[in-house]
Amino acid sequence: MTTAAPTIALPALEPLDDAQRLERAVEFADRMARRRTVRDFANNAVPSAVIHECLRAAASAPSGANQQPWRFVAVADAAIKRRIREAAEAEEREFYQRRAPQQWLDALAPIGTDANKPFLETAPWLIAVFYERFGVDAQGAKVKRYYPHESVGIACGLLIAALHNAGLATLTHTPSPMAFLNDILVRPKNEMPYLLLVVGHPSAACRVPDIQRLPLEQVATFVGVPKG
Repeated sequence: MTTAAPTIALPALEPLDDAQRLERAVEFADRMARRRTVRDFANNAVPSAVIHECLRAAASAPSGANQQPWRFVAVADAAIKRRIREAAEAEEREFYQRRAPQQWLDALAPIGTDANKPFLETAPWLIAVFYERFGVDAQGAKVKRYYPHESVGIACGLLIAALHNAGLATLTHTPSPMAFLNDILVRPKNEMPYLLLVVGHPSAACRVPDIQRLPLEQVATFVGVPKG
């Protein structure tokens, strides 16, 4: 029988009144609303300390049974980035030429994507995110992971927000399949590639599609809002 973990007092929350909370919420929402996916990156360096702190924020995410099934590999090495680009573009060519149904290609057309992914080399950082399909204990036995996809998805959301908050641009890249990341980055077989996050500064000439997000009223519903 598993015993309950010891407890500690909740660290004190910052004392704010409702007006201050609203101000914080508006400021953060406005900052996140300016986030756009970027495909044209400058090759300006980004200090590893910034990436470290953003990953620290991501690793604070909640997870099923606190198993923390995320694994992050931050890549700045030019030779490894080139290998990742070559492998990713090979999969993307298969996608665009053979795998993708026409309906999917039609949905991508307004965004203007294709199999060429130069940003995988141009951007100063690639962050490969893996999830553990199962854990391995000290005796080498498999340990079940609970809600690994959901847990890692939350961590990725925090990571993107942290990077944007630090003044950086990102691109979520998901070539399929991504098993090449295990080979290139020498990851164990219990880890599955989840996301390849491209990180850096946008190029001076960067442009993004003129598309709009759905209004909040169309995606959020409030039930039982107190009056007054």
